[in-house]
Amino acid sequence: MDNGKYVRYTPEQVEALERLYHECPKPSSMRRQQLIRECPILSNIEPKQIKVWFQDRRCREKQRKEASRLQAVNRKLTAMNKLLMEENDRLQKQVSQLVYENTFFRQQTQNAATLATTDTSCESVATSGQHHLTPQQQHQHPPRDASPAGLLSIAEETLTEFLSKATGTAVEWVQMPGMKPGPDSIGIVAISHGCTGVAARACGLVGLDPTRVAEILKDRPSWYRDCRSVEVVNVLPTGSSGTIELLYMQLYAPTTLAPARDFWLLRYTSVLEDGSLVVCERSLNNTQNGPSMPQAPHFVRAEMLPSGYLIRPCEGGGSIIHIVDHMDLEPWSVPEVLRPLYESSTLIAQKTTMAALRHLRQISQEVSQPSVTGWGRRPAALRALSQRLSRGFNEALNGFTDEGWSMLESDGIDDVTVHVNSSPSKMMGVQLSYVNGFPSMSNAVLCAKASMLLQDVPPAILLRFLREHRSEWADSSIDAYSAAAVKAGPCSLPVPRAGNFGGQVILPLAHTIEHEEFLEVIKLENMAHYREDMIMPSDIFLLQLCSGVDENAVGNCAELVFAPIDASFSDDAPIIPSGFRIIPLDSGKDTPSPNRTLDLASALEVGPTGNKASGDSSTQCGSKKSVITIAFQFAFEMHLQENVASMARQYVRGIIASVQRVALALSPSRFGSNAGLRPPPGSPEAHTLARWICQSYRCYLGAELLKCEGNESILKTLWHHSDAVLCCSLKALPVFTFANQAGLDMLETTLVALQDITLEKIFDESGRKTLCSEFPQIMQQGFMCLQSGICLSSMGRPISYERAVAWKVLNEEENAHCICFMFINWSFV
Repeated sequence: MDNGKYVRYTPEQVEALERLYHECPKPSSMRRQQLIRECPILSNIEPKQIKVWFQDRRCREKQRKEASRLQAVNRKLTAMNKLLMEENDRLQKQVSQLVYENTFFRQQTQNAATLATTDTSCESVATSGQHHLTPQQQHQHPPRDASPAGLLSIAEETLTEFLSKATGTAVEWVQMPGMKPGPDSIGIVAISHGCTGVAARACGLVGLDPTRVAEILKDRPSWYRDCRSVEVVNVLPTGSSGTIELLYMQLYAPTTLAPARDFWLLRYTSVLEDGSLVVCERSLNNTQNGPSMPQAPHFVRAEMLPSGYLIRPCEGGGSIIHIVDHMDLEPWSVPEVLRPLYESSTLIAQKTTMAALRHLRQISQEVSQPSVTGWGRRPAALRALSQRLSRGFNEALNGFTDEGWSMLESDGIDDVTVHVNSSPSKMMGVQLSYVNGFPSMSNAVLCAKASMLLQDVPPAILLRFLREHRSEWADSSIDAYSAAAVKAGPCSLPVPRAGNFGGQVILPLAHTIEHEEFLEVIKLENMAHYREDMIMPSDIFLLQLCSGVDENAVGNCAELVFAPIDASFSDDAPIIPSGFRIIPLDSGKDTPSPNRTLDLASALEVGPTGNKASGDSSTQCGSKKSVITIAFQFAFEMHLQENVASMARQYVRGIIASVQRVALALSPSRFGSNAGLRPPPGSPEAHTLARWICQSYRCYLGAELLKCEGNESILKTLWHHSDAVLCCSLKALPVFTFANQAGLDMLETTLVALQDITLEKIFDESGRKTLCSEFPQIMQQGFMCLQSGICLSSMGRPISYERAVAWKVLNEEENAHCICFMFINWSFV
């Protein structure tokens, strides 16, 4: 554009420029001149005009993308608004019904008081209130036949009851604790209050076609980790283009302390008049006189009350989905201490209802944005790997006889159960493997497992510790033995070996959208493979699945499952997983006040924190009780069964002792309000140490370290101080003995593992040299100041700090107790 005139381009020139734009949207001055030379059709256009055209073209592209993004957000907000309006209508109906029932019962109470003086019979009162029976009481129909007409009658009744739960007032729903609905959240999640069994409901948006959504949800084993199998026994078409299916479903038991569950179900798929797709289910039982399924050994027959999925097409594409899960899990069949596990609507919401929505959202993102999905370039393959890990762990935990598992006799102590599986199907993948010419010698798998109760330790915090500090509980000899056995090389039973083993390196592999589950590779460095021909130790690799590390997620189950793999890992390689599962047993969160309604106004907040707890302190203190289940598998040669069983029992007992020690150290109740401030053995009380730190700082630097306000204790103020404060011992190789919260965050560790970190480990080479030269100054002068630099966390991450101060901490006798470091304005690089 020169002299105020627009430059007009011919269609051929525009086509050539567009082609060049797709090759290079932002060409340099030299590149633009080269384009003019290479493309004769552009020879009459000046370089400056070409530059302006590219600028305009980039601007149009940016505006187009922004408009497309805003349209997508607007569609999402419109659909969310529709959901919220429907939810508001449902709540208004619920309020009206409660007001009516309150008035009715008040009248009945008055009438009963009046009649009591003249008539001792209350039959009229009971009869007049009959239309207020519970939904379960209303639908006690006489038995029906097992013909298609009889099954269709059951199916239509199931559909009506399901819809009354999904969009009506048949169940009193209350907002799930910690869930905040909003455009960026998983959706609106609610749990039941005061109904039979356990129930959860969710409404959400997914960017998939309704038929695709129904297809995914029907394939329950693909997304519901607790589902062992779903067998379609019979299919009956209905006149309205629907289908009735008879299903037999089995669920894994989550712990070793309770039997597994199975269901005999009728599933009805139909299309409503408004075009909505419905898939609903219910248990078939003897009272309905339908077809029956004999009881399976080792399973407890549970009941599914009318449940299912309402899937409505959304304007502009995608679906609005309502999910209801309503079950009676027969809690009478488990030990009393575990019953909260089977009476928790919150747990059903987390493990089933929300799991379905999350899986749909994950697949939707993979379809719409394949380049940004957390599961990398091969999302389906990686999800299949995580599914194999989870399934293998559940199989080992349950030890079903129809899969070839048999129990070994106890060694006299019943804390650890041992099962063995030598079926050909179990060992197929291992037997066909060859490494360096060695045929596989392993022809069986042994699993040692145990469950125990924990008090006052949040599952997420304990699991994070187990994940990040493997050396606290794992035995390097066992890791090496397991890896060698799975890789099919000849290996001998583990024996204690001299020599230092390296640490673990966590290599991220994939994660779900909301990071509630992630897959990673663990590299254990400098480990000896137990093969006779190996002299030098090498690295071991584990494939690891981790979930439930968000301590703000209410009622969440935390899992850490891993299996040894080869460095050149293939999709069909054998996976023999082991690991931990920690499930909260706090049933108190399932009985919120019935007056508590959904916080719909909060849905107007748009941001990435849609699913986080709203800062309620009750959600952050963790569950009061939880059950941890531990299962470890070993491939071995059959003639070594007795020795391997003995080794496995001893190993799992050692892990139990380690977990108990760690849980005790992490338990907030041990330290009152100052969670985690337990001093190491032989140290002064934390309050005393905090006082010594502040007094010594004042003595040597002539200033106050802390500004205590009100009644806050010195320890509490030090603990929450923004700068990282760390104490190390005065030994020849100084190790850390104490750190405040910022110090633990900086080193990415916990108070328990802190004592394994040496001072020199956190500095790089130049930092170590500076420290060696300056350290005598601390002992003589009492303090020293370090300029800005770099140090390392326990996970090997570089940390920059603006400056650091080190000073000598004196005790009551004015003898040096330790050295204290303070890193000011630190951050991860």
